[in-house]
Amino acid sequence: MMGARLADALLSEFFYTVPCRIWFWGGTHTGFANMNSSPGMSIAQQTPEAALAALRSGAQGLSADEARRRLAEFGFNRVEAAAREPLWLTLLREFSHFFALILWLAAGLAFLAAHYDPGQGMAELGLAIVGVIVVNGCFSFWQTYRAEQALAALRQLLPQQVEVRRDGHTREVPAAELVPGDLVLLAEGVKVPADCRLVESWGLRVSLATLTGESKPMARSAAAAVDATADPLAARSLVLAGTLIVAGECSAVVYATGMRTEFGRIAHLAQTAGEVESPLQIEIRRVSRLVAMLALGLGILFFAIGQAIGLPFWVNFMFAIGIIVANVPEGLLPTVTLSLAMATQRMAKRNALVRHLPAVETLGSATVILTDKTGTLTQNRMTVRELFVGGRHHLAAERWPRADDLRLRAVARFCHGLKFPEGAEGTEGTLAPSGDPMEIALWQFAGAIPELGQRTGEIPFDAERRRMSVVSREAGGEGFLWCKGAPETVLPLCATWLDGDATRPFDAAAQIVFHRAHEDMTRRGMRVLALAWKPVAAEVGEPSEDAMELCGLVGLEDPPRPDVHAAVTRCHEAGIRVIMVTGDHPHTAVALAREVDVVRTPGPVVITGEQVRRMDAAHLQLALDAPEILFARVSAEQKMLIVQALQRKGEIVAVTGDGVNDAPALKTADIGIAMGLSGTDVAREAADIVLLDDHFATIVNAIEEGRAVFENIRKFLTYILTSNIPEIVPYLAFVLFRIPLPLTVIQILAVDLGTDMLPALALGAERPHADVMRRPPRPRHERLLSWPLLARAYLFLGPLEALGALAAFFCVLGASDWQYGQIPVPGDPLYPAYLAATTACLVAIVLAQVVHVFVCRHPLLPAWRFPLFENRLLLAGLAAEAALLLAIVYTPWGNHLFGTAPLPVDVWLFALPFVLLLGVAEEARKWLRRRIVARRFAPN
Repeated sequence: MMGARLADALLSEFFYTVPCRIWFWGGTHTGFANMNSSPGMSIAQQTPEAALAALRSGAQGLSADEARRRLAEFGFNRVEAAAREPLWLTLLREFSHFFALILWLAAGLAFLAAHYDPGQGMAELGLAIVGVIVVNGCFSFWQTYRAEQALAALRQLLPQQVEVRRDGHTREVPAAELVPGDLVLLAEGVKVPADCRLVESWGLRVSLATLTGESKPMARSAAAAVDATADPLAARSLVLAGTLIVAGECSAVVYATGMRTEFGRIAHLAQTAGEVESPLQIEIRRVSRLVAMLALGLGILFFAIGQAIGLPFWVNFMFAIGIIVANVPEGLLPTVTLSLAMATQRMAKRNALVRHLPAVETLGSATVILTDKTGTLTQNRMTVRELFVGGRHHLAAERWPRADDLRLRAVARFCHGLKFPEGAEGTEGTLAPSGDPMEIALWQFAGAIPELGQRTGEIPFDAERRRMSVVSREAGGEGFLWCKGAPETVLPLCATWLDGDATRPFDAAAQIVFHRAHEDMTRRGMRVLALAWKPVAAEVGEPSEDAMELCGLVGLEDPPRPDVHAAVTRCHEAGIRVIMVTGDHPHTAVALAREVDVVRTPGPVVITGEQVRRMDAAHLQLALDAPEILFARVSAEQKMLIVQALQRKGEIVAVTGDGVNDAPALKTADIGIAMGLSGTDVAREAADIVLLDDHFATIVNAIEEGRAVFENIRKFLTYILTSNIPEIVPYLAFVLFRIPLPLTVIQILAVDLGTDMLPALALGAERPHADVMRRPPRPRHERLLSWPLLARAYLFLGPLEALGALAAFFCVLGASDWQYGQIPVPGDPLYPAYLAATTACLVAIVLAQVVHVFVCRHPLLPAWRFPLFENRLLLAGLAAEAALLLAIVYTPWGNHLFGTAPLPVDVWLFALPFVLLLGVAEEARKWLRRRIVARRFAPN
């Protein structure tokens, strides 16, 4: 461990010197964070020749010997794995948490009692408790254990082989063997293997979506002006590891590899982001401690009372163990775990894959959703939405047989750098082209158009010109120049414009009209291109881009998913705040937010990543008080800062994302939600929930299931805690009133781990109620085990069950010759009657729990509002409960194991009125509660 820390420290301080200047190549991401400028900064400010010289490389690349030396010095070009907790320690934690320790203590006491006073069922009790601990620990370990796959996922995003120039020859080498100074050759469709400075480039465009979330490919050029920006992600002369070349080709010199790249820095953020404890885990821990302390406290208290009144030590000791066992809900943890597991199965059917069980309930309690734009709210594909042709706005689907429309579509069809499978270009077949998504959208928009000559030349797109032109010529030599690009660069080169079939001069008035249209379309979130053309005479060699005819403007967008608007509306109804956090332009973000109902007011607050960088923590928290707020142009660290600021405000934050840039925020959030189809492996590994269909609407369905989980666990707690009272009261009566013990410890265990278990699980499988998404999220401070719940279980329903249980016990015992003060023991003539009496007490408790499970299905609504067959698991649980009870009462092995005796029918009938009393009393309470609620919210 000390050696690893020393190596990390040395690496973070590593630098490479050249005469007169110091060039930082990086270190670990920790080193980046502590420097005022990143390692890409100096290299981006140099010309290609100066960059090669600084890296001691050249046009021939490195020599093989020098590459081997640098590989030994800098290490492999791969992401290092974060240190992980040993598996044995992870498993051990499942058997050593506070609640498990209480159960170990109870088991140990039971074994101790069995050793000194055998034959009282204490050994069986100890084994049963140990079984609960082992089963629950192993199940929880299996459900929560996952190997950290982020390293493998990151490796898969990087190319395995790359073309590199060494010793003056081009060869393929494994990407892991790249070193600073290598000269690499990259072409369309290739993922960049390391952080590089461009040396030469031709029409290069790069998708940064995995690093920044920016949907629009960005132009990159070796000839770009010296970058003064402090952000390598914005430097136009750099290409970064993990990004995708979507058009063009280049040669570039590697300046950072492995964990020293921007990619590695973000990966390190995801690896080192602390695990966030879910609200449910916090509540379960609190409930476990409260219940355990209550059980221990009561056990010690009543042991002291027994000693004070003169009970024999071992009798008193068994009594104390009985109190502890009666108060500790041994089935709590396995039932909660299994309930969460069943909820994950229901969510999987709704296309939400849960990777961590507590995430189910956490999502249900979410108060804020931080959602990415590209691929989450949108379809992650460019389409043509709107045209400005002939001085008027048109929908993209409109067609009219005039020159302006035909010429516009011709430019869209022929001016591109796409690559086609053989036979695909110019056809409407199924063979789609590959290349820039924007060019694919224009090509598809244009539709089938007759070929207008053969393509003979191209002026490629670059970052300085911001436009592209293609020349096509017919057999006679005459041809056309097709041009598209940013309106700012195309409009000044136009002399005329098409208005229907007429050609008009592109004078000042026309320029104002088109500039206004451009601004309007940009303000509505579209990416706007100007399309122009001109005829080329046969004698002209290389035509110039001037005196063109403007065909019109084309507005492209990444359209929203069809069901997003309805899903966002459901979030508003459920009291969940939706905040968009994107790498796109603020105008694009606001326009989409309005379209999908994330923004409803005329003036939302829009904060850019640069503004977030300049804010301190308090300023950011205050900014988040705005009723509607959006974040644009944010980086991975800034997104994580926003998550942390919301958490400090007491919000339960869910974050959606699909790129590498989203991974740190996904891991920091209370609940991370990754896209399963379009998302990167890194994002999926960092997330708690993966959406299998990438639909934002699936998040809302998952929230509905999550809210139901919290309600179901409360139902379960009410159900099991209620039975604690009829289990404790017999012990109190035994000590205080010197009567025979009405319920033995092993019979308590039969209820807690036997008859109650399946009905309790059935309550955990209840489907969401219709109104669950019309209520605001529960407050973070709201407790799972609340005082109203305890009062209902311990002071109302529990005493009713205890009344019926003791009444049945005394009914059977009184029918024999028992006299007050007699304590039957084995061999005593009264002992068979005593066994029957304890059996009657057990039967009364179980029958009361059967009625209780129905009235427990909703805290306010009557039981008859819920169809009997709506929860088939409940019927199966009740059937299993009845079968187990009958086996305990009427089979020899049940009588022997649980100390019971067969009962006549009249005993069952005697218990029935007490059982029905519980149901009637609870329904009366709910009716009264509904009346109070109705009056409170009734209009005056």
